[in-house]
Amino acid sequence: QLMVVESGGGLVQPGGSLRLSCVGDGLNLNTYAVGWFRQAPGKEREGVSCMTTVLSSRFLDDSVKGRFTVSRDATKNTVYLEMNSLKPEDTAIYFCAADPFRGFQSHCVMTERDYRVWGQGTQVTVAS
Repeated sequence: QLMVVESGGGLVQPGGSLRLSCVGDGLNLNTYAVGWFRQAPGKEREGVSCMTTVLSSRFLDDSVKGRFTVSRDATKNTVYLEMNSLKPEDTAIYFCAADPFRGFQSHCVMTERDYRVWGQGTQVTVAS
């Protein structure tokens, strides 16, 4: 069974940092575009960031630009979401997902239906 598994969430104070990891389990993430999505309480899930493979094209939503960074370590089959200067409004469940269509394309997109493998999510809470 193809899976992705997120980790790294937790409770952090405003202004703090966390690094989320997304690992492929039975799935070679190096051939997929990988996206990060989040869902805050009472809100719809939204796209945060994505990254392709060979060209390493990245996308970051305006709400996180300058604070979040997405990267991948091909040797570890892992994609990271580095989150700095966290704000209370960043509180959400963060999901990693794999898109089999755009891994080797010039750009990735935050279209949920194109992401075919989803993780269970990891909770990020920003509070003092």
